[in-house]
Amino acid sequence: MWIASSQLTDQQRLQLTSWINSGKTPQAVAFRSRIILKAHEGLSTSQIAKELTTSRPTVIFWRNAFKEGGIKRLHTNLPRGKSFISLSQQTVENIIHTTLHEKPKEQTHWSSRELAKKLGVSQSSVTRVWDANNLKPWLVETFKLSNDKHFIEKLRDVVGLYLNPPEHALVFSVDEKTQIQALDRTQKALPLSYGKKETVTHDYKRHGTTTLFAALNILKGEVIGTCVKKHRHQEFISFLNKIDKAVEKTYEVHCIVDNYSTHKHEKVQAWLAQHPRFHLHFIPTSSSWLNLVERWFREITTKRIRRGVFHTVPELITAIEDFIEENNKHPKPFVWTKTADEIIDKVNRCKAILDSVH
Repeated sequence: MWIASSQLTDQQRLQLTSWINSGKTPQAVAFRSRIILKAHEGLSTSQIAKELTTSRPTVIFWRNAFKEGGIKRLHTNLPRGKSFISLSQQTVENIIHTTLHEKPKEQTHWSSRELAKKLGVSQSSVTRVWDANNLKPWLVETFKLSNDKHFIEKLRDVVGLYLNPPEHALVFSVDEKTQIQALDRTQKALPLSYGKKETVTHDYKRHGTTTLFAALNILKGEVIGTCVKKHRHQEFISFLNKIDKAVEKTYEVHCIVDNYSTHKHEKVQAWLAQHPRFHLHFIPTSSSWLNLVERWFREITTKRIRRGVFHTVPELITAIEDFIEENNKHPKPFVWTKTADEIIDKVNRCKAILDSVH
């Protein structure tokens, strides 16, 4: 054993012990001091590595460093060289251009490995360039531009309600979430633990479905909701009656809805004629993002439904009703910030890009 008592003086041993016990000592220095003291005690490299939960090369490195430089060497940080070779501007441009304008043979997009192979660079070089330029060819987002002939008028109408709601009126974002399934996993979930996610089986049993009608009060964030078996005009009228009972008669009621045929049924029109304080405002086609209640649907889906276990439809309905009740105890409105003109400008830019592509 090359570190013996004669190689580590009492003064050095005391200094190493002092560094280990001091709360002001950098952790790296205390760690290195432990290596030297254990070597002085006669432990082998493997024993030291095991006790300190480190690698044998690390133990060997600092034993040799102490042998060559003494106790001061333990306070010296390891030299840090460049972790990669700089790429030429031409190489960077080639990576970006190929990513944006070419595709690999018989594939929809580049992987860093495939592109590195094509251009004769390292895979890490490709990933660095992608990161620096926010390029993510493995991801795709969906979009849909509305072809509604009255897009601008409907957009201005709905956004106007969000940003400047009428006085003496309540504005509700109304929609139905259909086919919510009561799913029961075939086996119990493994619980969340340190370093391990909650784990559930991929298969499940279906126990039926329900449809949730919901009206989100855009000023308060409170929700009026009801679960039904179907989503026909009859159920929609029943839900309008529920809103009518919940809102004081002194208020006008503005409901933002989509273009589903149920909302335009002749019997719905007749109901509206009998309830003149109610006004329906239709969002443009293919513009569900404009209906704020969709954001609330996302909340209940992620927080209560998706990972829930339901043995019956009534159990599912109870869970939904409990979520609504808890939501209304501490309501948080979804605040709309974009003006109609800002949205129209963005839509026009998207159309211009589509036209240039085709």
